[in-house]
Amino acid sequence: MQIWRWDGFFDSLFNAYLLEGAIISVGLTAGSLVFGLIIGIGLALMRLSGNRIMSGFAAFYCWFFRGTPLLVQLLLIYTGLPLLGIRFDVWEAALIGISLNEGAYLSEIVRAGIMSVAKGQREAAAALGLHRAQVFRLVTWPQALRVIIPPLGNSVNGLLKTTSIASVISVDELLRRTQLLIQERFLVLELFIVAAMYYLLMTTLWDFVQRRLERRYGRGYAADSADRR
Repeated sequence: MQIWRWDGFFDSLFNAYLLEGAIISVGLTAGSLVFGLIIGIGLALMRLSGNRIMSGFAAFYCWFFRGTPLLVQLLLIYTGLPLLGIRFDVWEAALIGISLNEGAYLSEIVRAGIMSVAKGQREAAAALGLHRAQVFRLVTWPQALRVIIPPLGNSVNGLLKTTSIASVISVDELLRRTQLLIQERFLVLELFIVAAMYYLLMTTLWDFVQRRLERRYGRGYAADSADRR
């Protein structure tokens, strides 16, 4: 039995079916990130609102979604909710499950970023006549972004790989397509290594984007540090 086939490896490396799967994984990551961020910002504001009910709900949400495996959450949404008459197709179930899970983690990142802004700055902005929404938009959020972006970038990196869990409920992403090709061609090592290379390529490209974002939002602070030195 031949263990490794170079022709099969190179053929799989540029396989359009797998490339399309990688694009689907990126799309699922982007969609989950957008909805996760919306959920995360909402939860962070609820935790910091001072309202005990909203703060308690946000704390419970984070406790539940961070304390249970994403795989279990996906299976609950895809196979459990239909028993209650609520049905989603595989794409909807994956997007909802990953977004809800990611929102719990992102809420803590956003909350930490907001809390890093000195209270005095918010009070000074309020003293100048800005209302709460303006204070948040013009003073708090721009400064919080500098703290939020590095851990957010790590979350996106993890999210790119986490989408592979969606293959369990048959979402047609990169890992699912890899497994289907393995069943057809029996190139186990070759195809799994190709899939790993695709994930490495995606996370590496994201690293470049993250560095540019960090430089952009940390530019003013870097200049301040240089001036102080």
